[in-house]
Formats: sequence, C-alpha cells, structure tokens
Amino acid sequence: MSISDPNSLNSLTPVAVWSQVDVAHAEVRLSGAVNVYSLAGVWSDVRKKQNQWLDQGSAKAHSLIFDASKVSSLDGSAFAFLIDVQEAQNKAGGQFDIQGLDPKYQPLLREFDPINNLFPVTDTKQKRSFVISTGMAAQNLIDDARSLITFTGHLSADLVWSIRNIRQVRWGDFVNAAVEAGISALPIVGLVAFLIGVILSFQAAIGMQQFGAVSFVGPLAALGIVREMGPLITAILLAGRSSAAFAAEIGTMTVNSEVDALVTGGLSPIRFLVVPRVLAGILVAPILTLFADIVSIFSSMLTMQIYGIPFINFYNGMLAAVDVEDVLSGLVKATLFGVVISAMGCLRGMQTGTGAAAVGISATRAVVSSIVMIVLVDGIFAYISYRTGF
Repeated sequence: MSISDPNSLNSLTPVAVWSQVDVAHAEVRLSGAVNVYSLAGVWSDVRKKQNQWLDQGSAKAHSLIFDASKVSSLDGSAFAFLIDVQEAQNKAGGQFDIQGLDPKYQPLLREFDPINNLFPVTDTKQKRSFVISTGMAAQNLIDDARSLITFTGHLSADLVWSIRNIRQVRWGDFVNAAVEAGISALPIVGLVAFLIGVILSFQAAIGMQQFGAVSFVGPLAALGIVREMGPLITAILLAGRSSAAFAAEIGTMTVNSEVDALVTGGLSPIRFLVVPRVLAGILVAPILTLFADIVSIFSSMLTMQIYGIPFINFYNGMLAAVDVEDVLSGLVKATLFGVVISAMGCLRGMQTGTGAAAVGISATRAVVSSIVMIVLVDGIFAYISYRTGF
C-alpha cells in the first residue's frame, strides 16, 4: 500500500511505501530527502497504518523494518519521525529495525533515547577524588578572595569619587535602598530585639540569682546589648533581608545583560549600582542598631520586674555600667557591618551566572558570605577593642 508516489525520487517529498508482508511483518521504504517539508502528511499516514497493523493479531509478534537505503539526506525532523515510529513499536512490544541507513547518520541516531521523550542520554558524572576536590575548593577560595580584593579596591575608589562628586551620586537609588533596608526592617528588628532582651535577661537572672546578684543583671544586659548583641543581631537580620535583596536585584540585571549594557555605555556598574546601596547600608545599619538597643533594653527592663527590680534601679545601674564609648563602639561596629552587608550582596549579584536558578544561588551566597564576614569583622573589632580599650 503506497502512501506517496514511489517514482518521485528526485522531488522534495520522500517516498514512503508501506508494505505489509503478512500479519506479523511489515516494511517502510523511504527515499529522497527526508526533512521537515517532505514529511508533511507522510508522518501521520505512516503512524495510522502502523496502528492499524498493530491492532491485527498479537502486537508482540509484529516486526517492522525501515529501509533507508535510498535516502539522500536527513534532518532533525527525520530522526524524530523514525524515533516516533520506533517508540510506538516498542510500547506495543513489537520489534523495530532500521536497515540501509548511511553510517554517517548512525552516531546521531544513537544519541537519542525514545524512552526519554527524545532527550539525549546524559553521561553520569564521574566522582572526583579527594585530592582533586580539595584542590578545586582551594582554587575557588583563592579566586573568590582575589575577586573580593579587586571589588574592594574598585568600591573604595568609587566611594572617594562619590564624596568628591556628591551631586552625581544616584540619590534616588540611595533613598529606595535606604527605605527598603531601613524602614521596612523596623518591625522585624524590633520584634527580634525585644525577644533578645527578654531571653538575655532571663538567662542571666537564672545564674545570678544563685549568688544573690540579680540586681547586676540589668547593667550587664544593657552593656552586652549596646556593645555586642544589638549590632550583631541587627547585622544578621540585614544580611538575610538587604544583602539577599541587593544580590537578587543586581543578579537579575546581570542575567538580563543590563550590567553589560552599562559597561558598553561607558558607565561603571559599581559607581552606578553598588555605591548607592553601600551608602544606604552605612546610614541604615547604625540607626537600626540604635533602635534595636532601645527596644532590647526596654524589654530587659520589663523582664527584671519579675525579679522585683524597679525601673529606677535598672536605669541607675545601666547608667553606671554603660557610657558613651560603649554606645559609640556598637554604632561604629554596626556601620562596618552595614558596609560589609551591602558590599557582599552587590558583589554576589554581579557574579551571577545565567538562568533563573543563578539568581537564587547568588542570593544564598550573599547571605552566607555576609554572615561569615560579619563574624570575621566582629572578631577583628573585639581584638582591637581589647588592645585599645575602646
């Protein structure tokens, strides 16, 4: 039974001749150029004849042979056609074979798996040895440190430029970043700071009560809050909110080639995108820290009422233990945290790869990197404070 004219071998339309030898054996002969144009109408006709044939008798005994000895050329549609017929044959439990196909097409045909919806079979990744994995991790760490140093140098230069050319700073982006990182963060910072003050006071009071020194809990809690807990908790919250947001914003721009467009236009991405966000971090971090200090001390003062410590006693003890230098120490530390958080978020955003998943990876890396840098800066600041007494 002929589907198309078998004599039109030189036309663009391939000849597809369906020959049914018996109930269990059939053959399809192709010839000419088999491509997306010449397959129009042929594909559906062959599949229709195949389904009718498979319905006759036992499908498992059906054997279909494709004779491709007279085919002059094939394209991707031809391979899809062959695999579609083969998949139908395999699902029915029958046998399928392609004969006479030019050897140059065999490797391409083997690249496709009809069971997996025509997707190429991917090779399994080979496991790396411990030495290779360690070496690659060390190399990645060195590359990351090098990029961080380079980024720090460019950012420092552009911050100096911004001070000298203050009118050319993108203050609109600065205000938007400050509002997003500052005002929008007030509720969560206040909530966490309140809970930290309560928890810190309770935990300290449990131990101090054994020695009859509950009255010292207030001054100790206030000192720990303004010097350490306030700046640290605020910085961690900013790392989770602002650093991830900056990385996602700039990362999306990187994926959309907007950062490349800035470079092509002769504009500095750091000066254009990073500087306003870093300046916003410098402004917002100490303000949020001061707000967190006030809320935490207030919650600590409320907690001490349970142990019979009046407000006035708590207040007088706090004034005796905490001075201006302690508050300034926490605010200076918070300012450094703000620089680190904003800079790391922007850096990870500019390092974003391609694809939507890359933006999520950059946001995650920004948060992790920011927290690591916060702890590192906090340790360095603690050592400096110990050596200088500040």
